[in-house]
Amino acid sequence: MATQPKKPPDHLVPVRLTKAQVERLHTPTRGQVFLRDSELKGFLVRVTSGGAKTFCLDKRIKGRKFRRKIGSYPDMSVDRARKIAHVWLGQIAEGKNPFEQDDDQARDGLTINTVLVDYLKARKGLRPRTIIDYKQICDKAFRDWKNKPLTSITKAMVQQRHSWLGRKSGPYYANGAMQLLRALFNYAIAVYDDAEGQPLIKLNPVMILTTTRAWFPKKRRRTVITRAQLPAWYQAVLDLKKRLKDPENPELGLDPEAALVSDYLLLVLFTGLRRREAASLRFEDIDFVDRTLTINDTKNGEPLRLPLSDFLYDLLERRLEESCGVFVFPGGGKLGHLIEPKRQVQRVIKASGVSFMLHDLRRTFITVAESLDLSHYSIKRLVNHKLTNDVTAGYVVANVGRLREPMQRITDRLLEFAEFNGRIVQFPIAAESKKLTPISPSVSRIKTTGCERLLNCAHELDIV
Repeated sequence: MATQPKKPPDHLVPVRLTKAQVERLHTPTRGQVFLRDSELKGFLVRVTSGGAKTFCLDKRIKGRKFRRKIGSYPDMSVDRARKIAHVWLGQIAEGKNPFEQDDDQARDGLTINTVLVDYLKARKGLRPRTIIDYKQICDKAFRDWKNKPLTSITKAMVQQRHSWLGRKSGPYYANGAMQLLRALFNYAIAVYDDAEGQPLIKLNPVMILTTTRAWFPKKRRRTVITRAQLPAWYQAVLDLKKRLKDPENPELGLDPEAALVSDYLLLVLFTGLRRREAASLRFEDIDFVDRTLTINDTKNGEPLRLPLSDFLYDLLERRLEESCGVFVFPGGGKLGHLIEPKRQVQRVIKASGVSFMLHDLRRTFITVAESLDLSHYSIKRLVNHKLTNDVTAGYVVANVGRLREPMQRITDRLLEFAEFNGRIVQFPIAAESKKLTPISPSVSRIKTTGCERLLNCAHELDIV
């Protein structure tokens, strides 16, 4: 006796679909199940493990199988779904493909804006600042493309826009913008399918930059503030503290923003922190008893804990006395902290004659550390660089205590470099050694004067 072929486990025995039948359908523990209509061939309801019930039409058209969603239950009734399935089957019987137009509409709906929204939802763990950067790139670099279908963006358009961005905003920005656009196209190709299960977007036009080797070359900046430049730069930074709100109305007093940026620039130079890490520093991240600061949101995702040299301790203690908010460097924007002190940086450049970018301060810190012949591992720990492809590094236990001496030596050398042609720049430290009132009864310390530090530094070494 011949045995009947078994139905696939995800297909139930066909019945005439009714509201009662759909209501009685059980939710599978995993995957999905299908209940087909016994009267209208191809009409079915699909149930997922999440409990979602969806009406679909399965049909083979010109040798190709299509499964198209009709609507979701209970938003759409069984009778309404059946009528739509009837209409589609009638069009198919006349030799038409009712799904081709839907695919065209779906392609037209895939714009930079819509894909960016889904892309940001899918990318887990993106930092808030990164999300803001991506949105700003789309608003600035692709303002006139945001609502264009992706399929309308051609290779020639990509090449022209890349060149234009390079002239207008610089090669690094142009490359970054196109890398984001490339990622959006790759995401669209991987995620959005047509009725046949094929990608709605077939090609990534940004790949033309790789094929033609048109990406702007990556030239790593190597600029630092040299020993010869440091005294003038340092004095200009200190002079920000003396800047008046309005030089024509001195009775208005000093400019608190300029003083805040002065401390910010000093912190970046004497810690080597990245500009956003320093700008977003909170007082709760500073341990004045243990004399450390902690950066939790770092570029490589690994928290950074740094010891405070005497100079840094004094600076941060002063910030605590002068501030009333949660941030060491508060700002008036949405984030609540300092963002980009361009105006004050330009004042330092004008006053000192030293052209610099904020990241140059980090490079200066690293260069000074290297000139002291510090341990390779100590320098990497201080600046939070990953020790990749280094088996030995995996056995080195990170201890903030071991970084105290290197950090203090770097501070002392930076202070030494403030001496130029016999002239000593006055640092914001007490002119005489004195015992300060500790912030905790268990903590007491002695300030070392700038002059004492300079006398202790008998060795001179150029940075560059």
